[in-house]
Amino acid sequence: MTRTEHCQVIAFPLIQRTGKIRDVAAKMMAKTTDRHAESYRDQVTAALVSQLNRLGVTEVERDRQLTQFWHAVQAETIRLTYGHGQRPGGNAA
Repeated sequence: MTRTEHCQVIAFPLIQRTGKIRDVAAKMMAKTTDRHAESYRDQVTAALVSQLNRLGVTEVERDRQLTQFWHAVQAETIRLTYGHGQRPGGNAA
């Protein structure tokens, strides 16, 4: 008797890839034009989509992870721009 087992692929969440998030944020900040930044963002997104597709991640989960990843990149960009522990606009209360 043959038994077929189904398994679910659980990809390492993109939101946990701190090194990748920091690297992408730094590279985005180094782009000199909006067009270059948009092109880089498209390249990163395409690579991440391809990676998640190869792992068999569902479209819904893939989109959720990409959204979280880009939110984390944005937060890291803000952190790099204003410095760790500082608030935008300064620390005056």
